[in-house]
Amino acid sequence: MSPTSETLTTERILETTEEVLRRHGPAKATVVDVARALGVSHGSVYRHFRTKAALREAVTKRWLDRTSAALAGIVAEDRDPQARLRDWLRGLFDAKRRKAGDDPELFATYMVLTGESGAAVPEHIADLVAQLTRIVEAGVAAGTFATADAEGTARAVFHATGRFHDPCYAAEWTRPGVEEDFAALVDLVVRGLRA
Repeated sequence: MSPTSETLTTERILETTEEVLRRHGPAKATVVDVARALGVSHGSVYRHFRTKAALREAVTKRWLDRTSAALAGIVAEDRDPQARLRDWLRGLFDAKRRKAGDDPELFATYMVLTGESGAAVPEHIADLVAQLTRIVEAGVAAGTFATADAEGTARAVFHATGRFHDPCYAAEWTRPGVEEDFAALVDLVVRGLRA
């Protein structure tokens, strides 16, 4: 076993796959390209990911999980649920906008990959709705929000704010007035939830 293959980890493969995708795009990036960039045989990569589709799914999940992880801290905070809801929605909008604006080539690549994704996107959405549900439940427990169905309410909030986090709206995120539109919608949502 070569020293390179001894240190081959799933995380290292995913990081390298992301770089290969950035360089070649999803149509031309292959497992052989990833293996070459790692200095290992493609069989070494296949020992971690059984198929090219599994590798692409894992790199997509990793990309989406970064957003969920960043927002989890807001959910865990012990403070006013209205402020947490506002901060969570702001955090989601900012995270998605950064992904679209900071690395447009990789964002375009991930748009293709999320379209191919089996479970990564639905799991990501379920995780985000679960985070929102915890914030709504905290608001109900504090007497701040009035709802009998925290999960249904969280799902409705998630879908109502889609213009500010669904990647299909990415072109709108830099247009004039988007900040005002976002603030108006968040105010409406928070007022609608108040007890």
